[in-house]
Amino acid sequence: MKMTTALIKSLSILTKPIREAQLSAGNGTQTALVSALQRNLSELQEHMSGSEELEEARKLLEEVRRDITWVCSDTDDLTWSFVQECLLLLLCLARHLNHLLKAFHQNPTAPNPATPEAAPPLPPDVLSVAQQKTLGIVLQFVVTLGLCPYLAPGVGVALGLRSAFGAAVEGAIRHDVAPAGERRLLITTNVLLEVSALSSLATPVFTRHLGDIMAALCQLGYRPKRPEEDSTNSNKGLTVEERKSCKEALHNLLGKVYQPIVIKELLVLQGGPKQASSGSRGAGKALTQAPAWLRRLCGQLLSDRLMQPQGVQAVVRAILEGTGAGGDSDWRKCDAVAKILAACPQQSLSAESYYSQVCPQVLELLHFKDKLTAQQFQRVATRAALIMVQDRPEFAQRFLLFPLLSPLHHSAEGAGDDLSRDGVQEWELTRCIEDVYKICVVGNSPSEVLLKALADVLSTLFSLFCFTKQNVSHLRTSCQEILIWFLSHSEQSVALSQLKHLCGLLGEVSGVRHGFQFSPGSEGGARLTVREPISDDDDALYEKVSGEQWRVQCLVQLLGEMKDSDLPGEFFLLLLQDLTAVAAEREEVEQEVDTSSMTLLELEQHLLGRVSGHGQRLALLQVLAIMCDGLPYTQLLRKPTQVLGFIVSMLQRACVSLERGTDSPVESQTLSMGMGLVATLLSGAAELTADDYSSMGELLPHLEQISQQHPEPVIQELASDLRATIATHGAYRPKTVPKTATQHSTAQSPAQPAGHSSHSLPACTQSSRVPSRQQERSQPISQPKHTTDSGATPKVNEIQNARGIRSSDISKPSSSKAFSECLLEACDPDVPTRAVALRLLTRSVSDGDKEALQNKDKLLTLFLENLEHEDSFVYLSAIQGLAVLADTFPEQILQRLLGEYQTGATVGSPKRERSLETRLKVGEVLMRASRAMGPVCQIWAVPYPQHKCVVIHCVSRSFSLGLRHVVLARLLNAKRPSSEKAQQLLQSAGTAQ
Repeated sequence: MKMTTALIKSLSILTKPIREAQLSAGNGTQTALVSALQRNLSELQEHMSGSEELEEARKLLEEVRRDITWVCSDTDDLTWSFVQECLLLLLCLARHLNHLLKAFHQNPTAPNPATPEAAPPLPPDVLSVAQQKTLGIVLQFVVTLGLCPYLAPGVGVALGLRSAFGAAVEGAIRHDVAPAGERRLLITTNVLLEVSALSSLATPVFTRHLGDIMAALCQLGYRPKRPEEDSTNSNKGLTVEERKSCKEALHNLLGKVYQPIVIKELLVLQGGPKQASSGSRGAGKALTQAPAWLRRLCGQLLSDRLMQPQGVQAVVRAILEGTGAGGDSDWRKCDAVAKILAACPQQSLSAESYYSQVCPQVLELLHFKDKLTAQQFQRVATRAALIMVQDRPEFAQRFLLFPLLSPLHHSAEGAGDDLSRDGVQEWELTRCIEDVYKICVVGNSPSEVLLKALADVLSTLFSLFCFTKQNVSHLRTSCQEILIWFLSHSEQSVALSQLKHLCGLLGEVSGVRHGFQFSPGSEGGARLTVREPISDDDDALYEKVSGEQWRVQCLVQLLGEMKDSDLPGEFFLLLLQDLTAVAAEREEVEQEVDTSSMTLLELEQHLLGRVSGHGQRLALLQVLAIMCDGLPYTQLLRKPTQVLGFIVSMLQRACVSLERGTDSPVESQTLSMGMGLVATLLSGAAELTADDYSSMGELLPHLEQISQQHPEPVIQELASDLRATIATHGAYRPKTVPKTATQHSTAQSPAQPAGHSSHSLPACTQSSRVPSRQQERSQPISQPKHTTDSGATPKVNEIQNARGIRSSDISKPSSSKAFSECLLEACDPDVPTRAVALRLLTRSVSDGDKEALQNKDKLLTLFLENLEHEDSFVYLSAIQGLAVLADTFPEQILQRLLGEYQTGATVGSPKRERSLETRLKVGEVLMRASRAMGPVCQIWAVPYPQHKCVVIHCVSRSFSLGLRHVVLARLLNAKRPSSEKAQQLLQSAGTAQ
């Protein structure tokens, strides 16, 4: 260790700083630098020759001086003499530490058994903090005086642009004396590389001076030889062997240093045409443009780094490390890196080999877990993938999209027989879905190639989505967003075709190959496993049918999420057109086929074709029914053109019926609804423009056919009038049009704004129950007291004449029959029918109908039972009915309601407990009743003060503070004071308030 200390001491003498007195004596910086170097060299000679303790160091220095051949003792350049002494001492230090390290490894020190917890001894090449500081100063002097001044213009960063001291250094160096500048550069670079062979010395060399060493090696190994260099005696250049050794040293250096740092230094060396300079004194100057040979070399080296394993990650880290997250500059950097990765470099042998190596690495960038790193890497990977798909689709399809979607391809039908019995693992499917989500949904840059690749696995993706809807899975949202993204960005014809394919209208499809199924994964995902065979044919058929129905339900739910898209409505109209075609073919008489001349195979194909046709018709009806039940009409018909298409489909079916000469209530009511909607549109329900009238021109052929072929003169006249109104753009409007619109206003047409309640049931309620259910649900449920559907009557009162048009001929049954029909319909399992019946009974009570008042007990029981119904349309109608009964018969009804609410047990036999939810609904009735009674509550409170106390007690115990305030304000509005118990309850309720 004495030798190490002596050598470090000698290095510190060489780098002793300049005294302030020398700078203040009036000398310039350049003169002061030269005098300081001269003085330090003299002090070093005195130090090495005077002390006997440095004898070993002197011997080592002389030995090193004899071994090397590049020492120039007769140079006239003081700076190079200084650099030579520094290089000699560095070589001595490196060789001495290397010798100590070998001895340390050959004879390791045995651990002390007395103190086993003691740390192991440090290797002898470990330097102290002060020694490392001295070494760093020496390396800085060596690079500044012996390396940077000899770099060609444009190679690396010039000293004058680094600091003010760099300009003084450039002036102090003499280039006209031996040795030559390129020879000096070679000597300094070789010594630094030899010193860096020791790990303890490599760290300070490469952490601060890697870029300068790389610049020197590039110049020494690759700079083209100029003719004028050979003509001078002072600059003889380098030999071929020396240039070759510099090239090898450069490639070895690039291979062993941390790759992001190497790439960053290469980017600096490559430079640019216009780069702003840094530094205080050089402000306003531009960096010298790198020469062409250096730019080409750096491009080749960068390409080599990029195509190595983990090369893409190294490039991204080199540019983005330390930039943080967020900000416009960060986004620009990510976009720039993505463009670099997506563009095949000119130095690459072939584009195919480049993309085959880079694309898998781009996908790997999507899998980082660190939040900051993952965010930046995902930006780069997503953008790079999208640029590749856009610019180089032939390579992106093979090397990017197919590996990306391979788990879905392996899960699909027809993927081959080589699929292992283990199927597809959970982590593969999870990674696939997450990567597709990042590229497609987050990247959000649709292209034809990307959409086509996704369309190939859409059925499998949809099957996975249907599976996640049956289980708790973190893949559900990602699958849903990917499907919505695809349907939203595909062409409408492609999206509609895919929708028909997914719901089985174009043939049977499961999305998963035969014999396999998706199963829950251990981490909340899904995996593809072998399906257990089902031996029972009935069970297999049930599973198949239920699976198909579940797929349709999932598809409708998916369409329900596309609230701002026209696709659900267009798909609905497409299905209606198919339904019209089915209706046209349904009644056609099948031609007699002579089966006696058929072979068994032909007969089987004939029968299978007939069965398949019936199956497709049933599938179409199923999809339409689920869509009408699961989607509101405001989403199915959200544009005027879609409403018009809906009307056209209805009139087309009516024309098909006329052509066949058949008649049925369903077809009559379809024609009634269609013509009623047209009349409503033309009567001013919505303001129509010239474009709207032009679009309604599609109705003219169908109206003309109806006016000529329909057997009823009234229908013929109405069709002709509607046709004339449309053809004249409303200039000619016969009286039959507004009259029919008024009659049809019982239904809430699609042209009305959402939320407007209808005043009576549509004429087609009985035969088209599913669409009417959507209309009923769109009406407001809770209404003010004594306000119900004014024109609503039981179904028996809705039966119109044969064509459902002339309401003047409707014959109303007796009041007794109407009341009994309402009682029966109040128990109907159909939700809209039951709810409307309850509201009609409520109106009968509020209007003072004699029969309804006489059967108040039946109505009370009926309303109480419907409170337990799960549909809000039903139980809110029952709540309204109970409130009206309590307002009409407060003595009997309120007492019964109070008992139901307070005890929770039913009155009468058999007794059973009411659920908490039902008791809360009774509380809602009590609140409405108290609000509706108003001042009447004062009169009723006099003979029944105990009931009033019970109401107060119930309210104070169970209602929310807001509801307590309302009920107490109503019930305590009496002029006479209540009982003492009531006053106590009031006080407790006020405390709670």
